[in-house]
This record gives sequence, C-alpha cells and structure tokens, in this order.
Amino acid sequence: MGTLIEEIFSRRAGRPVQAGEILLLDVDYIMSHDNTTPLAIKAFREIGKPIYDKNRIVLHLDHAYPAPNVLAAENHKKIFEFVKEQNLPHLYHQGVCHQVMIEEGYITPGAIIIGADSHSNTYGALGAFGAGLGSTEIGVAWVTGKCWFKVPETIRIELTGKTQHGVYAKDVMIYIAGLMGMDGGTYRSVEFGGEYITSLPMNERIVFPNMSTEIGAKCGLIAADEVTLEYLRAQTPAQGNYEMIRPVNPRYERVVKIDVSTIAPQVACHPDVDNVKPLEEVAGLEVHEVYIGTCTNARYEDIEIVANILKGKQVHPFTRVIVTPASQRIYKKAMQNGLIDILLDAGCTVTGTGCGACIGRHGGILAAGERALTTMNRNFIGRMGSPEAEIYLASPATAAATALTGKITDPRELLGK
Repeated sequence: MGTLIEEIFSRRAGRPVQAGEILLLDVDYIMSHDNTTPLAIKAFREIGKPIYDKNRIVLHLDHAYPAPNVLAAENHKKIFEFVKEQNLPHLYHQGVCHQVMIEEGYITPGAIIIGADSHSNTYGALGAFGAGLGSTEIGVAWVTGKCWFKVPETIRIELTGKTQHGVYAKDVMIYIAGLMGMDGGTYRSVEFGGEYITSLPMNERIVFPNMSTEIGAKCGLIAADEVTLEYLRAQTPAQGNYEMIRPVNPRYERVVKIDVSTIAPQVACHPDVDNVKPLEEVAGLEVHEVYIGTCTNARYEDIEIVANILKGKQVHPFTRVIVTPASQRIYKKAMQNGLIDILLDAGCTVTGTGCGACIGRHGGILAAGERALTTMNRNFIGRMGSPEAEIYLASPATAAATALTGKITDPRELLGK
C-alpha cells in the first residue's frame, strides 16, 4: 500500500516496498539511441558476457539521423554491425525514440523501462515506470535483465480546474517548472493527478512526465485509466488485460495543489527551464527561428494546432520556421490529412522525423545573437548551436503565433473564441 511508484515496484518485487528501499528488479525493456548505444556496446564488451534476453533490447537512431557528420555516421555503422552480430530484433529509425517506444507498444501500465536518455521519464504517462540511466547501466542490463533502484519519495502534483482558451498542457507544465525549480523534484517520483489530468487525452498527458526531467525527477507518473487503455487499444499494437495501478493510502513527501484555470500562456525564458514568465511579460521579443518538434510537442495533435493557426497565412519572412514530426506515423497522418501542405504553403520547412534541431546536431542550428522559440523541453545554453544564442520554450500554439509575427506572440490573439 503506497504511492504509485511504490505500488508499481511492489508488484515487480513480489512484496510491499517503501520509499528508501534499494531493490534489484527485472526490467521489461532496455532502450538506447544513436548517441548512447555505442557507449553501451563498449560496456557490454568489457563485461564479456552474453545478452540475457535479446527481445528486451530496443535500439533507435534518432538524435543525429540521417547522419549530419562523419562521427554520427560511424556511430550508426557501429550500431548496425552490433545488431547484425547479436541478431537483435528491435532496431528503429523512424522518429524520436520515446514516441516510437509508445507507438510500437513497448510502454504499458506497470511496466519497468530503463533508457539511456534523460527523457525516458516520458513513459510514466501510461502508468509505466521509465527512467533515464547511463550507458554503462544499460550495458549491464543487457547481460542481466535487471537494474538496481532506490525507491524514491513521491511529490504529488494535484491539478484541478479547466484551462483558459488558448492555454495548453505545455503552458501548465512550464508553470510547474517555474514553481518547482530545476531541482524541486530531485530523485523524487512526481505523481501528476487531479481532475485536470484525468480530463486530458494522451498527447497532452505525455507532456507532464516528459518534462518531469526538467525538475530533477527520477520519474514522472500518471495513473493508468480508461483513457490509457483506449489509447493502447486504438493507437498501439499492445495487447493484454492491464491492471490500472493506482496509489493506495499513499504517504506523500508533499502535495502541491494548482488550479489550472489561473494559468495564462507561459514561456520558459533563456537560459533556464525554471526562468518562467507569463507570456505577456516577454511578448514582442524578436524571434529568428521557431522550432516545432521533439519528444515533448511534435505529436499529430500539436502539428494540427499549428496548421490551424497558420492555414491561409504566411510565416514572417525573417523567421525560420521548422517543423519536425516526432515519428513517421505522425508525419504520414499529417500528410494524409493535408496538414503538411498547409505548413509548406505557409512557408515552413518540414524535416524528416527525429530529434533534429533540439540538440543542435542539424536541421536548425542557431547563430550567435539569435533567439529561438521552440516546443522543446529544455533551453540549456548552447543546446541548439551557438552558446551566444537564446532559447525560449512554449506551447505549439504560441510557436505558431510567433511564427506569423516574428516576435513572441500570445496565441489567443489568433485563436478567436
């Protein structure tokens, strides 16, 4: 009986567990991508033991794919050779690893997934435990099928009310980041709940566990419910009778209560995710690039919001507007429904799927003195190119409105009622 993370870990351990315990648990899947897999391969070679279960290993090429430089190309070559050598069945190069993990049915309620990427917290949106680990831990898990965990304390974020018109999940999560600070959830399980969360579709829910990383959380969790199960049935190949694990008489380290109806559009300003201001305080700042993409906000519904705002209009002539769908499945649906045509006609550049400009590898690098407004989850100095550039974070709607004016713009000015 306990918090959501205690309930998930208790089922895997086969006994009740409490915060502070250290456990050795079986993991369902072990994920890594083109930036982190080569280091995991190195650790695996040094261990010198065989892979425990090939079906548990899921590899992705997404952070620098297609290869923008020789180093990335060499990493891809190394991964392909390893996959062939070990006869590994799960290799993907069809979009951002976290989106593809969800789409392909690897993420299910109660599952335990470790990933060599800090935003593996994303999987908590479906009631699964997901956490980012180093490549060495990934290599060890390849040969053991297990991982050590310290059961974290839990912070409950209770979200009530209904958002104003033009305010989205991204605005609410940016507000939370400003409230909590970048270390406000350090090595905590951050549990998101309340009537606002239960009212959201999956694409909006994903934003919260995804960005729990930005407040230092070990994991971000949303209890599975009928919305979760319907999403799995309709949108993924996952099959099964999944238990909807919920907190049972939990003891929280603390509870943070927020009425979302009081939140206006938000912007996380240069140079930190927790440097958060209401949009109205930064409205009018010149923007040289708008980037709509990443594991936070590049799902079909996000692209649809952008297309609806841009339809029949032209983006600002001196603002580069780049759209990177999170996966090929999303890209294909957006093409079939005419969204890509709308974006292209408006003057956007639509790129292939993957992480793209988010990590400054290619597809939208910033020059010194430039400012970008993006739908990303973090705005570290130098992340998108020059360390003398500035990155601002906002919702897809704010990004679209900004794309039209070339300056940070409140989307409510364009959305109407």
